[in-house]
Amino acid sequence: MQTEENPGGPDGRITLAVDGAIWLIGIDRPAKYNGFTPKMLREYSEIITRYDADDSAFCAVVYAEGPHFTAGLDLPKLAEVWARGESPYPEDCLDMWNLRPPYRRKPLIMAVKGICYTVGVELMLSADIVVAADNCRFTQLEVKRGIMAAGGATIRMVERSGWGNAMRYLLTGDEWNAEQALRMNMVQEVVPAGQELDVAKRIAQTIVTNAAPLAVRATIANARTALDEGPEAAAAQFDRIRLELRATEDAAEGVASFREKRPPVFKGR
Repeated sequence: MQTEENPGGPDGRITLAVDGAIWLIGIDRPAKYNGFTPKMLREYSEIITRYDADDSAFCAVVYAEGPHFTAGLDLPKLAEVWARGESPYPEDCLDMWNLRPPYRRKPLIMAVKGICYTVGVELMLSADIVVAADNCRFTQLEVKRGIMAAGGATIRMVERSGWGNAMRYLLTGDEWNAEQALRMNMVQEVVPAGQELDVAKRIAQTIVTNAAPLAVRATIANARTALDEGPEAAAAQFDRIRLELRATEDAAEGVASFREKRPPVFKGR
């Protein structure tokens, strides 16, 4: 396990530990309920960009230090940045919400727990797989502050949960819990509090061990095409994708491991 040193201080930090082909990305400001500062938004964007570009990284897990995932944005600190006419998001990085191209190509799994407000909900909805502790409390309370959720909730909550379910919470700012999040397709698993990170890491390890990285990326990209452009556009890509993947070393390894009755060793080539 390789861990990067990154000073925190009152503005918190985003940490990184590399465990083989898995990146563990930590939200680290527990004294302030992991409220996101401009520094943390910048660091998160930078780490996600590095992860997507690193050929040795196959899957990433995002988790939080302390008992809660995040209480949301630290609005007073963000207001200082906005007052200067600046953006907290680096121009040369991927969109941390994965709403604008170029999109993240690799899988992202989130382990959420406790309070998961506003930016926390939008972060988890930007992921591919979410494991939630059974003590989660979710809310998009922007309407109670005179603003609107602008990190993807108005898009993804409708997409995942349907119009009525999304409006029930976007328009009221009411809380919902882990079981309701599961019913509304916002999370994929609910586990006892304290187990969420271990389960997320096990899913990541399954992807890294059993799935060819290039096939994983092709799957994510084709599913996004279906979502954004419709099923016909996604189906039109099938022949090209099949030809490209069949020519890879990983495809040959997949066949060889099947014939030899052994686990595959994929290298992303």
